[in-house]
Order: sequence, then structure tokens, then C-alpha cells
Amino acid sequence: MARRPEANARLDDAARAGWLYYVAGRTQDEIAGQMGISRQSAQRLVSLAMAERLIKVRLDHPIAACMELGLRLKERYDLRQAEVVPSDPTSSSTTVGIAEAGAAEIERWLKSSDPIIMAIGTGRTLKAAIDQLPAMDCPQHRIVSLTGNIGVDGSAAYYNVIFSMADAVKARHFPMPLPVIVSSAEEREVLHKQILVQSALSLGTQANIAFVGVGEVGTDAPLCQDGFLSRDEMAQLVEQGAAGEICGWMFDGHGQLIAGDINNRVASVPLPSRETSTLIGMAKGRRKHLALRAALRGGLINGVITDEDTAEYLLAP
Repeated sequence: MARRPEANARLDDAARAGWLYYVAGRTQDEIAGQMGISRQSAQRLVSLAMAERLIKVRLDHPIAACMELGLRLKERYDLRQAEVVPSDPTSSSTTVGIAEAGAAEIERWLKSSDPIIMAIGTGRTLKAAIDQLPAMDCPQHRIVSLTGNIGVDGSAAYYNVIFSMADAVKARHFPMPLPVIVSSAEEREVLHKQILVQSALSLGTQANIAFVGVGEVGTDAPLCQDGFLSRDEMAQLVEQGAAGEICGWMFDGHGQLIAGDINNRVASVPLPSRETSTLIGMAKGRRKHLALRAALRGGLINGVITDEDTAEYLLAP
């Protein structure tokens, strides 16, 4: 790879230092240690990021290494879009960085003057992204939930996104008034015949753009923690080769939906076709590696927002 011009390299370093300081919340001493420079150099880089207007609310400078990783991901998995944000090895957060990038991408779509249908999944990462959105007035758009917004006890699901989004974005919203997973295939059939549910099902299949989280499997996975699946059910899925889930839909290591009882009970909207929709998966971290790679391999998603470390894993032979 050609050597970067010195000026560009310094701006890249300033952008990285600015991201660590303003987004990841690192001190200048921590930045110096992580980047292998003096504290004075770290301070100058953070100041340069501000002087060059690289930092607003979100990082506004594309770091060359991240851009290259994104391009390689697009080529490897035939993606419409791939965005890679810097990794912070000292942070345990599963949302920092990708939440801000996700919010920027959601905002970009919502600024369209042409009417669109935007579909939204659920989960911690998406909720963190929605919390970053500014107030927007978008009466021309329709926003639909791909998955149920009701908890197992009948309350609103804590990590539902559609209601949080309704507070920020003035557009028509269509929730999915069901649990993620119901008790039987017969119950799902009955519930899907309800007029309110049919509106969401119809809009979901027509979505121009969709944003979803990519969930891991295991007894510590969100579907178990939130009470939608028992530990025994999850263990059975793992034995069947489950590698991850999107909106409750379980898939194997090749990104193929797993046939059987659990997926027959998923009440979510079927994932939009990658032929007609842009479907962006947002995830990072070791716990998401297998699930995200499987989703990309199987073409369940055709866009991704992730971090450097995860991108390197996805590009490994």
C-alpha cells in the first residue's frame, strides 16, 4: 500500500485522537498511552482535530484505515454499504462508535425529500443509535418496526426502538404490537391476521432501508435475558447449529434460517429482500463475531456498521 502523505497521516492521527477524546471519553494521558505518544502530542492532536473542524457531534473525518477496511468488506461480501469505526481496546462498550455512526446514517436517510419506508429492528445497539438522533420533522416518511415491541409480561419491551424513535422523529410510526416470539405457530398465524399487525407486515416487506442488530446465541444472549427463550430452548438451538439471530430469526453458520419450532414461532416481519432493500446490520465485539460473519455469508444483510477489530475478523481467511 502506498505511503500516506505526511499531512494526511497527521490528520488521521488527529481524527483518531479526537474520536478517543470526544466519543470514547478517554483522557489525554490514556490517548497518549494507547497511541504511543507523549501527553503533549496527544493534546496537540486533539486541538488539531478541533481546529480542522473534524469534530462536531460525531467524527467528521474518514480515517484511512477504516475506509480501507470498509471497502474490503464491501468487496468480500458484495455489500451495498460498509462503515468501519475505530476500535477502542480499553472500552468494554458494545455500542460506542457504531451507535454514533448508525445515528449519522439513519439521519442521512431521513433527510431525503423523497418518501421512504424505514424498517427498524430492536436491541441495545439500535437504541443507543436512536438516542443520538436530533429532533427531526419527517412527515413524508413511514417508519415500521420489524419485530415485536411487547415483553413477555405484556409491558413495552425495554429495548424497543420504535417508541424511542417516535419521540425524536416526527414521521408516521408503525409498531409491531406483539412479542418477538409467541407460544406456537398457530398463535402467530392468528395474530398476524390482525389488521394492525398486517399493516406492519406489509410495510416491512416494502422497506427501502432497514437497520437491525445482530444477536449472538447462548444462555447469556438477549433473547434469554429478556425471557423470550428458555435456557433449554437456546441450548437446543445451539445444538442445531445456531450462530446468531436478527429480529428473533435464528440462523446457522452459513446464514441460513434454521427450520423448526422456534423460527415457526417468531412473530417478527420477515427480513426484507436484499434485492430490493438496503439492510444494515450494526454490531461489534467478540461476542458478535460468529453471528455477524454468518449473517454476511448468507446474505441476510447487505450493509454493515462495525469497528476495526471486528472488520479484521470478518476479513480473515
